Amino acid sequence: MKSIVHFCDEKLKLEFEGLKDSRVEDKMLYKWILRAIDDLNENAFCGIQIQKKQIPNIYIEKYEIDNLWKYDLPRGL
Repeated sequence: MKSIVHFCDEKLKLEFEGLKDSRVEDKMLYKWILRAIDDLNENAFCGIQIQKKQIPNIYIEKYEIDNLWKYDLPRGL
């Protein structure tokens, strides 16, 4: 199932974009996150689903979500 990945706010998007012009480690993180975004765009269910009772209430209130998925990056980042 294809999907569209969105950033939760503009500040986070700007921080992410800043990674590509940073230190070598940050550039790798940028590439891994880009790969994760591509994977999620192709398959919305490629991560691990978090049980509804484990979703923090702050996420539910702030982002008005009713489901949450986790995507593991290399090296546990």
